[in-house]
Amino acid sequence: IPSELGNLMQLTTLYLWNNTLSRSIPSELGRLTEITGLSLSYNQLSHTIPSEIGYLMHLQFLYLDNNALSGTIPSELGKLTQMTDLQINNNQLNGTIPSELGDLIQLSNLYLGDNTLS
Repeated sequence: IPSELGNLMQLTTLYLWNNTLSRSIPSELGRLTEITGLSLSYNQLSHTIPSEIGYLMHLQFLYLDNNALSGTIPSELGKLTQMTDLQINNNQLNGTIPSELGDLIQLSNLYLGDNTLS
């Protein structure tokens, strides 16, 4: 994913699902302050979920499922109070589920399965 996509300041949705994207999710996507939907599912993305995703205050859905993401779930995701749908299942995430996810009072769908969370 080119880091330059973080320059698209008026972007409201970004769908890149079901490709063969690999490497990491660029932290520059945290500059997409108008975005309401981000779908990167069904790729080959690895490394960690960037904490900068927590800057996307208008984000309503985040789909990162079915990749090879590792590390812990960033507590910053708990700042996304407009979020209704969070799917980060079927990755290689570990650690505990951040208590901050309890602040997502608009959340109606939360998929965390098929990881190694404790």
